[in-house]
Amino acid sequence: MAEELTPAETDLAADAAGAEGEEQPIKQRKNGLYPGVSDELAENMTTGWADTELHGLEPIAQAAHTAARRAALSARFPGERLVVPAGNLKTRSNDTEYSFRASTEYAYLTGDQTEDGVLVLEPRGEGHVATIYLLPRSNRENGEFWLSGQGELWVGRRHSLAEAEQLLGIPAQDVRELAGKLSEATGPVRVVRGHDASIEAALTDKVTKERDEELRVFLSEARAVKDEFEIGELQKACDSTARGFEDVVKVLDKAQATSERYIEGTFFLRARVEGNDVGYGSICAAGPHATTLHWVRNDGPVRSGDLLLLDAGVETHTLYTADVTRTLPISGRYTEIQRKIYDAVYEAQEAGIAAVRPGAKYRDFHDASQRVLAEKLVEWGLVEGPVERVIELGLQRRWTLHGTGHMLGMDVHDCAAARTEAYVDGTLEPGMCLTVEPGLYFQADDLTVPEEYRGIGVRIEDDILVTEDGNRNLSAALPRQADEVEAWMASLQQS
Repeated sequence: MAEELTPAETDLAADAAGAEGEEQPIKQRKNGLYPGVSDELAENMTTGWADTELHGLEPIAQAAHTAARRAALSARFPGERLVVPAGNLKTRSNDTEYSFRASTEYAYLTGDQTEDGVLVLEPRGEGHVATIYLLPRSNRENGEFWLSGQGELWVGRRHSLAEAEQLLGIPAQDVRELAGKLSEATGPVRVVRGHDASIEAALTDKVTKERDEELRVFLSEARAVKDEFEIGELQKACDSTARGFEDVVKVLDKAQATSERYIEGTFFLRARVEGNDVGYGSICAAGPHATTLHWVRNDGPVRSGDLLLLDAGVETHTLYTADVTRTLPISGRYTEIQRKIYDAVYEAQEAGIAAVRPGAKYRDFHDASQRVLAEKLVEWGLVEGPVERVIELGLQRRWTLHGTGHMLGMDVHDCAAARTEAYVDGTLEPGMCLTVEPGLYFQADDLTVPEEYRGIGVRIEDDILVTEDGNRNLSAALPRQADEVEAWMASLQQS
């Protein structure tokens, strides 16, 4: 990685004082190899560059859908200025940043994914006028494009404002002018908090936490029912995820020679080749690690005879993620006790999926799955019945641990800010997408269960779309029934 210039230590004053036109001296890296820039080099770098402006660009695939989403937002908050930031780069260490991921609210409303962007809806008449504020192309006259750590010579070309307008279908302006405009704004304002401190600072005397929370809640609930474009993206995510699971099965021998990291890296390759990234940290839990719900260290051994609980999802280029779990026998065959526990979880998942349909209560699939698992635990003598008593007291939770699913979309736990009455106490509608993921987890140190159970964790998770007449399993390409899983693994490892 080149080290001469960084965004933290190399600035142009045009960025800091552009409106006033006063350029400050260029800040140099403390231990940079070049002490400065000669006038001759600075002049040379301003000339000899071809015009690369793009013309006649087609709108992005979701442009019509994002326009409809903005219209719904406008109707909900008439007469108010609405501010939705994308967020900024976050420092990983010293002068390196994490890969940028735009805020879900911003990407949902615009389709754009660039850092520092801000969507503003200005009240006009009975509706709003939308403007997207973005960083323009790097300035070549003042040297920004090659001297700034975020200049295009360092990090790559970005779209001009005119290009962004064509792609997004939204008028675009320079985001560097926005904070000043917002600080002078009058009238009611709401902002999505937590993404851009400079924008929040410009609005500090104009907004309230309560009003801003209402905006966040509305945008969370708006994502509950997916449109046609979103359903297609979720299916893409599930299809890529299925191929990622196949990749893992094919290299289990290499994982056994190394660690869970080999599994993580294998799935990540598929996510980066076919999508934007993984939608969340992959859980590659072998052996007793499968009993830890969010095992993302992925540094343990992979041993024949143990189970591998793989919980992973590909995030598409438009930021929709799958969330799928399979619990696989590393040897290719379940042992008797592993199959017993696996079959119980499979039966619970079948009951949960069957409960997903329009008009059903959101909680129905959870209750159906939990009842099956409670019945199994009573049948095995691990907890004293009757089943109704176990469920009423929640005694099964020692081994089932978590809720049986959640909404899914641009966030792996989508719609998280929605009101309880609209989410877990709500009713399922066509277009909603949720996970059904029951599990049984017997900790290695749990002395309340027979020794043969200890260290076994099983979860089966699929992404279920509510349809007009029932549901559709978007991740059905991956087998679930134990015999089918074994046959599938054998076919992949022989190919």
